[in-house]
Amino acid sequence: MQYELAGGQFPVVICQLAEGEQIIAEGGSMAWQTPNMKMETQGGGIGKLFSRALSGENLFRNTFTAEGGPGTIAFGSSFPGKILPMQIKPGQEMILQKRSFLAGEAGIDIEVVFNKKLSTGIFGGEGFIMQKIFGEGLVFVEIDGELIEYELKPGQQLVVDTGNVAGFENTVQMEIKQVPGLKNKFLGGEGLFNTVLTGPGKVFLQTMPIYNMAMALRPFFPTGNA
Repeated sequence: MQYELAGGQFPVVICQLAEGEQIIAEGGSMAWQTPNMKMETQGGGIGKLFSRALSGENLFRNTFTAEGGPGTIAFGSSFPGKILPMQIKPGQEMILQKRSFLAGEAGIDIEVVFNKKLSTGIFGGEGFIMQKIFGEGLVFVEIDGELIEYELKPGQQLVVDTGNVAGFENTVQMEIKQVPGLKNKFLGGEGLFNTVLTGPGKVFLQTMPIYNMAMALRPFFPTGNA
């Protein structure tokens, strides 16, 4: 499969598929395609449907196949930002924020991951429920805003606001810790908890989480109390 990224801050990925080649994608992400792209909707079993429903994911994903010759299909991001291509290999899984998977080759798979640490589950917000991308193949991931990458050494840590964590390699450990000091917690304006990422491994950060933007715009929305 060949691909091209286009669209600037409102990106799309345009994929060129050979005859018989397949690509899977989140429902509603297809922007345009040639007529010979056949779509098949799949759920993946009761267990996967339940975990997706619990996490707020789309219940179904679509598989597109080029039939009768080469085909073209484009997938658009749902939010201003970046589309990040990632090459997944066996044993080198990626942990991503939920709803970040856009599309990928047929050799990859996705499952919902619930963080095992109780403190993370209670206080981690978006960081509690994440996606694990595994298998083998190319995937395209949505990044909110701009992308910043770090390569953490063994034991090296980075303290991040949870919403800014786009993803990390499976060798990176994630933990939620309280902001120290009562004054810092309640008057600092940075929330009660931070995400601590510990290396080794790559960390992918995003500069404009959807949740943060929604909260910034909330005071300007009509309340319905005229």
